[in-house]
Parts: sequence; structure tokens; C-alpha cells
Amino acid sequence: MKHLKLILPALMLTVICGFVLVSCTSSKKDESSLALQAVIDAEITDSMPGILVSVRSFSKDITWSGASGLSDVASNTPLSPNQTFRIASVTKTFVAVAILRLWEDGMLELSDPIAKYISVEHASILREGGYSPDSITIRHLLTHSSGMAEHTVSYKFEPEFMQTRHQWNRTEPIHDLITYTKPVGFVGKQFSYSDTGYILLGEVLEQVTGKTMGDAIAELLKLKELGIADTYMEPFDGDFSGRRIHQYINGIDSYSFHPSLDYFGGGGLLSTTADLCQFYHSLFSHKVFKNKSTLDTMLAPVLYVEPQSLDYRMGIWAIEINGMKAYTHSGFWGTQVVYIPEIETAIAANYSQRWTVRGIAPVVAKVLSVVEAAK
Repeated sequence: MKHLKLILPALMLTVICGFVLVSCTSSKKDESSLALQAVIDAEITDSMPGILVSVRSFSKDITWSGASGLSDVASNTPLSPNQTFRIASVTKTFVAVAILRLWEDGMLELSDPIAKYISVEHASILREGGYSPDSITIRHLLTHSSGMAEHTVSYKFEPEFMQTRHQWNRTEPIHDLITYTKPVGFVGKQFSYSDTGYILLGEVLEQVTGKTMGDAIAELLKLKELGIADTYMEPFDGDFSGRRIHQYINGIDSYSFHPSLDYFGGGGLLSTTADLCQFYHSLFSHKVFKNKSTLDTMLAPVLYVEPQSLDYRMGIWAIEINGMKAYTHSGFWGTQVVYIPEIETAIAANYSQRWTVRGIAPVVAKVLSVVEAAK
């Protein structure tokens, strides 16, 4: 990727100039924009071709989006801040919020067994694998406490298989769950992250609303009314309009991978970093739920006998960053969204290739430090 180093100076100038004009009208804001751009420029390496970042901070009066690096390595196409990408598991936050909206409207109960909503076929497959859809509730799926394993551990999720453009349906991963894995424990007794559980929640959404999952999310969450215009389910055959960025896994371009490999609730949405910031801000400023208490329900800690690997709530988990409590979700291809209530700040980042260090995306803490330093 030596060609990347040759184009970066011109690319950096283009991006910086473009976004100072759009996002900043005062010298203080210009300073923040330049500092933020410098942070994301420093993330580009031979093995990390591109990054998108947005910041929305009420306390610091900062609304900023930036890009650095390439959208497509093969064609040397530079990234633009408004490009979409597969957000993968960040979709789970949207699914959880949509389920909670149905709960607010009395369309379901969180204590309902999932057998009440999923198909007879899917309930039968689960029973065959040692699960009890009559005991597993919607709440258990939301918090990953159902005892359900993870269907993505199968060989089918190796890059070689992904490149075949195999077309999945909702039933196949549920069947793979019982074929390649076993239950991780008893219902409600432990946290164990399960894409399969959220695939079932996607089915619940569709069964209760009579709509596709994408339409149900858009309508229940009123995305258009919130100014969230670029978040939607990717077309089943893929979005090849040119706006979606190329995302890489171990250096392999995943652009042509069929979206159905991560589509039915565990993932599936396309978005932008600006939209993700806007959604998290809207959620925490009580513009999504009808009742403020619903957010409390979503964020309530789940208590277990033994400490768990993640402090996962419903479609989101709690962390501490720069000494402040925050809420976050990440996505497989390199996405992270973080909201820090104490300073009313949302940060969304998407690396073109997933970061390799343990924990949240490295750029988030660096961006937060710039935000905190802003006057």
C-alpha cells in the first residue's frame, strides 16, 4: 500500500479544508476541527486504509464529521465523510430500541416467551438443539442471557466462504446454531453474546409489526423525523451504488460479500458516522422512546452470580472512558459508537478494517480528549 502514502498529503488537505467550511464558523471551532482531523489522519497506516469519524457534543458545541484515507484501495478512491458502511452488530442497538418501542405500545411483553412470536419451524429447531423457546424470553434475547451460543463460530464465517456470495435466510443460522454449537448454560444465568438471539429478535419485530425488519425499525424509531436519513437496511443483493465504502478483513476486500451473511437482526443496516451520532444523541435525549423510563429499562444492569465479560444491557453495554461512564456498541467490520452522558457527547467511528488492539476503537479516546480540551 505504498501508493497510500503518496496521496495522503493532498487528501488530508482536501478533507480538512472541506470540513472546516462546513462544520466550523469560529476560530475556536476551527482549532477543534483541525485537531480532530489530525487525530484521524494519524490512524492511517499501511494496514489501515481508511477511517470515518463523527462527533456531536452539546456541552462543547461541536458537530463535526471527517474522513481520512481510502474508500477503495484498488482504485485509490478517497473516503468522503458522508459515505455509508455496514454497521454490523451496531444494528443490535436499533433492534433493541425497536423492540422496546413495541413494549411501550403494549404490543408485547419483555417477559413473553419467544415461542409466542417465532415460527413453529424455528421453535422446533431450537428444541432439537437443547433450547427451550418456552423458557427463553424476549428480555433474555435482548441482554444475551438466554444461554444461546453463537452460530458464527462455524466454518461458514471464514473469509473464503464469505466470498462465495452465499445467500442466507433467517432459518439457516438458527439451524447452524444447533449443528455446530451447544447451549452455553442455563437461561438467565450468564451473559453470552449471540448474534443468533438477535436474529430471532428480528423475527419478533417482523411478526408483531407485519413489516420487514428495516421498515419496522425506520417507522418505530421515526428515523426520518429525527433527521437520520442515511440509515437503512442494505438491499438484499447488496448496495453497489458507489456510496458504500469498501471494508476489509485481514486485507481482503469484503465489498462483494453477500449482505445476508449478517442481515436478519444481528446486523443488516447501512449507516454513516453522522447518523450514528445523531441516533445515539436522540436516544439519550429522550427523543426516541415515548417514556423516559423506557431508557432506564434499556440501561438497567443485569445481575449475575459471577462477573461477566461485558456489562451488557439491552442492545448496548456500559464502559468507562477517560474516567467517565459511557454506553457503546461495536460492529464486526470496524464500527464503534460511544455516548458519554456526563458531557452529552456522541462519537462514532468506522475503520475500513477492524482495529487489532483489545477493547474499543483506539480513535475514540483520542477524539474524546480533543473534545474535552475544547473551550
